[in-house]
Amino acid sequence: MEADQDPNAEKPGAGWLARELSSIRSSRFVRRAKAALRRLARLGTSGYSPDIQRRLVVMNLIAYLIVLTTLGYSIQNYFMGFEKFAPVVYLNLAIFFVALLVPWSHQFSDIAGGLIIIVTEYIALFLFTALLGHESGLHLQYFIAAAATFVVFGVERWKLIIPMVLLAIALHVLAWQMFPEGAALIDAPEHVLRDLYLQAAITTGILIAATVYYAFSLAEAAKAETDALLRAILPDSIVERIKKNPGQAIADGHDHAAILFTDISGFVALARKLGPERIVSLLNEIVSEFDALAEVHGVEKIKTIGDAYMAAAGIPVPVDDPAARLARMALDMQNVIERLRERTGIELSMRVGLASGPVMAGVIGTRKFTYDVWGDAVNLAARLENKSQPGSILVCSSCHRDLADLFRLESHGVIDIKGVGEQETWFLFEENGSNAPVKSAGKVVH
Repeated sequence: MEADQDPNAEKPGAGWLARELSSIRSSRFVRRAKAALRRLARLGTSGYSPDIQRRLVVMNLIAYLIVLTTLGYSIQNYFMGFEKFAPVVYLNLAIFFVALLVPWSHQFSDIAGGLIIIVTEYIALFLFTALLGHESGLHLQYFIAAAATFVVFGVERWKLIIPMVLLAIALHVLAWQMFPEGAALIDAPEHVLRDLYLQAAITTGILIAATVYYAFSLAEAAKAETDALLRAILPDSIVERIKKNPGQAIADGHDHAAILFTDISGFVALARKLGPERIVSLLNEIVSEFDALAEVHGVEKIKTIGDAYMAAAGIPVPVDDPAARLARMALDMQNVIERLRERTGIELSMRVGLASGPVMAGVIGTRKFTYDVWGDAVNLAARLENKSQPGSILVCSSCHRDLADLFRLESHGVIDIKGVGEQETWFLFEENGSNAPVKSAGKVVH
């Protein structure tokens, strides 16, 4: 016989379910609150560039902070004695309503809101000091206003910022001289003035620290973006040299390097057939795959020109096996093209040329600079790519010496290469010990 159950007992799992529902409601509330805050922060910022939008968002948040603090001060002053502190209450409420205009003002100019905030604060702080005297310490907040000019106007408007900063200092000094103890319009108790001074000092310190932190965080973010952009264009070791010695020319000679060139066979006809959107998408996929292979094999991508891809090994950092690195990458690149051909049904094939020898490398240009490579090995690799066959990798005699013990190569005989003369060349098939089937889109011709 079953035991009697307490009808008031919690059903199994009911408490857990209630907690889960409460958690869901709470999380929904948080998400909605965050979304509402984002919408408020972005009021009036549409139509501006991303950089200006970020500054206007900060300006809106400053305005909302002023709205909250002035409303809080109004309530505080009201309960301190409305008859005595009525002017302070009304002044705080005036600031409250003016601050609400900041998001709306962005439609006129990206500095309109900043001017509203700064001018209002400058006038209000002077009037507060007149009402309560410099013993209240309210004139200290001119230093906050001076620091805020850099945030609300942007550092690039230094011609506007400098006069504003100087005016803040002048008003601080003037308020301190004009409203000493006993000259205040409101005879506030000493403990009230002492509390106001402490509050003003703490607020000034915190907000100045926050402004400085914001400025430095922006500078660090800009530095990180610049560094990332440089590293996307130049090798890491070159970026470090530029940062260490800015303005110094980067030019190096490398005695033992290897160069790789690739080119899609029949690319012009393929581009006409596929159209701009599809061909750009295809090229982006191919180049992205090749870039990933460059990272894997420890080689340096030099550049792309249309469907041509150039990479180098042994520069800017020397390595013991530059030709072997590029040989492995070339084989993997051909595998990428084969996979794309099978997946898309597009008739893709690629020629590859590989040469090794001494080269020179350096950074050229000033505004749109690039890291480039010159030398006989570069010219030879480009010629070998042109003389290669679709689906094949053609290497020079120097590469053959470096690769003969590691890879399976087959002679292509002596060919006449423009600007170089007669050269013996080899087709590269696979690495020794590889289980991959030997494939070549082009028949080796002896």
